[in-house]
Formats: sequence, structure tokens, C-alpha cells
Amino acid sequence: MISINKLSRNFGSIVAVSGVSFDVGKGEVLGFLGPNGAGKSTLMKMLACFLKPDSGTATVCGHDILENPVEVRKSIGYLAENVSLYNEMTVGDFLNFVCDARGIKRNNRKQALDRIVPMCSIESVYYQTIETLSKGYKRRVGLAQTLIHDPDVLILDEPTDGLDPNQKHEVRRLINQMSKDKCIIVSTHILEEVDAVCSRAIIISKGKIQADSTPEKLKAEYKCGLDEIFRKITKT
Repeated sequence: MISINKLSRNFGSIVAVSGVSFDVGKGEVLGFLGPNGAGKSTLMKMLACFLKPDSGTATVCGHDILENPVEVRKSIGYLAENVSLYNEMTVGDFLNFVCDARGIKRNNRKQALDRIVPMCSIESVYYQTIETLSKGYKRRVGLAQTLIHDPDVLILDEPTDGLDPNQKHEVRRLINQMSKDKCIIVSTHILEEVDAVCSRAIIISKGKIQADSTPEKLKAEYKCGLDEIFRKITKT
């Protein structure tokens, strides 16, 4: 569902992403790991058509990010690290606004809201303004707008950031539930999350892929846990 071919992006003299290539198929949950500044968010923004690559390209559900970005955006749910929410809106107003933007109307809208509100456990704050919400609830609202159109591909940048342990467990359970029918990329600094939800892990450092395997194979190869593997790979 995702095919990335030699994507590169620089910011002046800073090389953020350098010739990265990989594929992700339906039913895969890819953990995308790397230290701060490794290029994770930049690559995800290129996939979501928020940034243009300097070279290379990618396809999402058969649509090229350069030639057909509108169809790419229709195919994905993108949870940015700092998702834009409108603080003066209630949660319900915001989700209805997202439905307007996504072209979800009438009965389809009711079905989408009836599905997504309990899925993200935001019933109790549905009529509150977003500015009154805790960081955890804001993250859940961001996740709801990501999932409301039931996309085939999910790109989730730090999806459990700001959540308490119970909320993290619920989001991980949700990702596991969705994994059979979708293609999912999860960027995270929480390595236990990779063990909990990911069928594959890519470790990126200095804009280049340093490892691409399953968590189990990585632990067997390095004979240690993911935390130590991460340190060994990203410090070289």
C-alpha cells in the first residue's frame, strides 16, 4: 500500500532524509524509530503530502505523492506530532468540520461519528471546547480526526504522546484491532510500543535506514532488548 523510492529532503545544509526506500503492505504495522532529528517526521510529512521531496517519490494506494497528492490525502489518516486543533470549537463541532472537509455527509456522517466517538473514548468531552481538554484528550481528538473517514493507510507520529498508561493501552489495543485491514506506520520513541503493536521495525539515523527487520529478529540478532539495540545502532 506504501512504496517509497529514494526519497530525499534537505533543509539548507542539513540532510533530513537521504535516499530512503522501503515498502509497507496491508496488514503490517511498521514501527519507525530514530533519535530526534533522524528524519522520521520529515519522511512522514512527505508521505502525507505536507512536504515535497527534493528527489525520489512514493506511492500510497497506487497514487503518486507528486502527481496525485489529492488522492493520496484521501487514502490516508495522518496524525501529526503536533496536530492542529481549533481551541474555540467543541469536540463535536471540530469533528463535524473534519467531516465537511472530508466530504462525509448525512447518514454517512452519523455512522462515522457513531463509530469514532466511542472508539476514541471521547463521549464525555464531546460538547466541551477543545481548549478545556487535557493533553491526553486532545491527543484522542486528534486520533479521532485521523480515523473518521476509515482510511486504508494510517501514518501516526507519536500517537500515544501525552497519554496516561491506561490511555496508551487503549490506543495500542485500537492499533492492533485495525492492523489486519490497514497499512500502518507508527513513529515512536517508546520502544515498548514497538513490542506491543509493531510487526516490523525500521531504525533511521542521520536520514538513512540503519536496520529493517521484525522486533523479534532484531532482538535475536543483537541478543539484547530494543532499548540497547536502538542505542547501538544510532550511536554508530
